[in-house]
Amino acid sequence: MLRLKIGGVPEHFNLPWRMAIEEGRFRKEEIHLHWSDMGGGTGQMIRGLETGSLDIAVLLTEGITKAVLQGLNAKIIQAYVTTPLHWGIHVPYKSNIQSLDQLEGQTFAISRKGSGSELMSYVKADQEGWDPSKLKFNVVGDVYGGLWALENNEAQAFLWEKYTTHPYVEQEKCRYIGEVVTPWPCFVIAVRKDILDKYPEKLAAMCEIVNAKAAEIKKSENSIDLISWRYNLRHGQVENWLNETDWNYDGIEYPLAFKKTISYLLKLNLISEAEAEDWRKKLF
Repeated sequence: MLRLKIGGVPEHFNLPWRMAIEEGRFRKEEIHLHWSDMGGGTGQMIRGLETGSLDIAVLLTEGITKAVLQGLNAKIIQAYVTTPLHWGIHVPYKSNIQSLDQLEGQTFAISRKGSGSELMSYVKADQEGWDPSKLKFNVVGDVYGGLWALENNEAQAFLWEKYTTHPYVEQEKCRYIGEVVTPWPCFVIAVRKDILDKYPEKLAAMCEIVNAKAAEIKKSENSIDLISWRYNLRHGQVENWLNETDWNYDGIEYPLAFKKTISYLLKLNLISEAEAEDWRKKLF
């Protein structure tokens, strides 16, 4: 039995992994996956791949792309969620901030350096015409740290997946004023290079299993009830999310999506031209 440590965010995107593990689907292929919820998001998972506390991570495209090009000894083996991520832009509930232009020069709460919450703040700054070099950040660890930072005026903005934060908006712990959508498939599966070199066939089988489970969830009439119950989300929110979300059911490659990601990282000066050279060889 091959034992592997895998991490991902504790969100609805990863229900295919959780259910496939619970149903014993990986064990049938002699793979034992130990899942860890990574509340700190992509930054936490990159650190896990660095230290060896994770063998596999399901993380944001832009974060892992940047990390691998800057020397992380890991490879991307598949795009996992092929649709974009809808990042909600949240501000303190009692603040007088009503529009996006009021966020220029303010402090953004981020889970970790290199996380999606940091990188998408740069993307939003670029879209709004702000100077990205003047962005200010407060590292808060996870979604709960972000909410605390807003409530205590340690930050004036916080970007996080909008369906995950919807319950907190309803509880008036923050206020939603807009969103920013990733211009690429949002989640990928990355593996430490030494693990990929040893077990390529097993990892390919693993991907096929989770892709098949994702297809089942997408088609099932019971999925809205299941996701709503497991992730404390309203039925209407889950229905909207399912309609705009697709997983990589057939394991298709998306090289042009990564090219777009790299172009954005270069534009925002988050990677260098030298780091972007031979990016296909480095990433895959």
